[in-house]
Amino acid sequence: MSENQNNIPVEEEVQEQDINILKKIRIEKLDELKANNANPYEITKFDVTAKNADLKAQYEIDEKRITEEANGDEEKLNAGLDALKTNIIRIGGRIMSWRDMGKANFIDVRDNTDRIQVYIRSNDIGADAFKEFKKWDIGDIVGVEGFVFRTRKGEISIHAHKIVLLSKSLLPLPEKWHGLKDQDMRYRQRYIDLIVNPNVKETFVKRSLILKEIRNYLDGLGYIEVETPVLLPIQIAAAARPFVTHHNTLDMDMFMRIETELNLKKLIVGGFDRVYEVGRIFRNEGMDTSHNPEFTTIEMYQAYTDYIGMMDLIENMYRTLAFKICGSDTISYQGVDIELGKPWQRLTMIESVKKYAGVDYNDWATDEDARACAKAHNVEVEEGKNATKGHVLIAFFDAFVEDKLIQPTIIYDYPVENSPLAKRKPSDPAFTERFEYFIYCREMGNAFSELNDPIDQKERFVKQVEARRALGDTTGEVDEDFVTALEYGMPPTGGLGLGLDRLVMLLTDSPSIRDVLLFPTMKPLQQ
Repeated sequence: MSENQNNIPVEEEVQEQDINILKKIRIEKLDELKANNANPYEITKFDVTAKNADLKAQYEIDEKRITEEANGDEEKLNAGLDALKTNIIRIGGRIMSWRDMGKANFIDVRDNTDRIQVYIRSNDIGADAFKEFKKWDIGDIVGVEGFVFRTRKGEISIHAHKIVLLSKSLLPLPEKWHGLKDQDMRYRQRYIDLIVNPNVKETFVKRSLILKEIRNYLDGLGYIEVETPVLLPIQIAAAARPFVTHHNTLDMDMFMRIETELNLKKLIVGGFDRVYEVGRIFRNEGMDTSHNPEFTTIEMYQAYTDYIGMMDLIENMYRTLAFKICGSDTISYQGVDIELGKPWQRLTMIESVKKYAGVDYNDWATDEDARACAKAHNVEVEEGKNATKGHVLIAFFDAFVEDKLIQPTIIYDYPVENSPLAKRKPSDPAFTERFEYFIYCREMGNAFSELNDPIDQKERFVKQVEARRALGDTTGEVDEDFVTALEYGMPPTGGLGLGLDRLVMLLTDSPSIRDVLLFPTMKPLQQ
């Protein structure tokens, strides 16, 4: 195996070497350290006093100030820069590259903010310490003490007085120039991805900021954040399929939640006027670039408003987020400018199907007319011979409309057939006061004027259960406790749920949901 004079594996060959051999070499180095009472894993603390990015920024400021004060006087300039060397700092980070120049070495050390070059000389840290230092490897975690200066080549660096090995890396990092490119392995081994692809970390920093700003926005409107159970005693008769587990003490199956909606609306019944939850959701369903079996939603419910009020809320929230996170209300997503700042297009589902499919729901006098129209346009309707006009309208929307909705668009007034929790429109009981909003041909959120009629709600739940039974599915129950809650009275309420992961994808220009989940669900590798 090829090694350089510091026993550091040649990076260009790492990918072709047997990992076990490389690991064996590093373990031997660790054993030697242990034999010399220098086990790095026994070090419990290193007092870091500064971060790399801050050091660079501060040095630029100090250097500019000193240069201006010197006003061309070279002696005064040098004296000012020398004075900076008395400011001793301590950093901690991982060795990412190494340039050997004999008795002087340059290494790049990366912390959680940035990388910085470190200059190490035998004369500064001592011959014995330097000899041991030369045995270390790229990937090792070190603590450095010294002062900041600018090299002759103009790079802000740290001149080390002391360097300590804090943790030994037993496995080599991926090849330094090409990084970890295999997409599947990047998702499986996110820790390596974050080490060798620093830009990946920015996505997750932004994710944290997005969540912070959403909370700030909702808190500013008087919402209260709450938490509701993840494990539920019944499986409701919704379309989503849950994960099932078993509670040993109670000797009963329980279901991981597929939504936070019903418990949040119970809180509206109980007297909370505005509540929201950042909730982990679990659905035992398919996986693709916009679906993961576990994901995060934000659901919010506001008493004494309706779905129009929620339309206004979500438009304004997205504009606010775009400015806070991206600095503009026009953002680029996958090469397309998305104009979040302009008024969002608002179309009823009937209007959208007429616009994009050229089919008018109002021309269908009967369910038979609707089914015939679907057949003529080669639109498959899942319900078949039992399909109603509402079912057919939904099928036309799926077939002709959704993939046209690139700019932010609100589609509202959904058929009652697929909206069991939304309030019927007083002017047309075949439709509900429900909307979904779409960006880049992707559904981003769902909202209702919430159904607060317990009799109507019970009937819809029962119909859901009966529909499943007709298909041979014996799972799913009526949530009687939720119906009971409604019987005590829930005020008119607007509710909205959005997928946080898809929102993060949008604001970080990420093509896949796996790019915005630190540890996405993956099928185990064959052992």
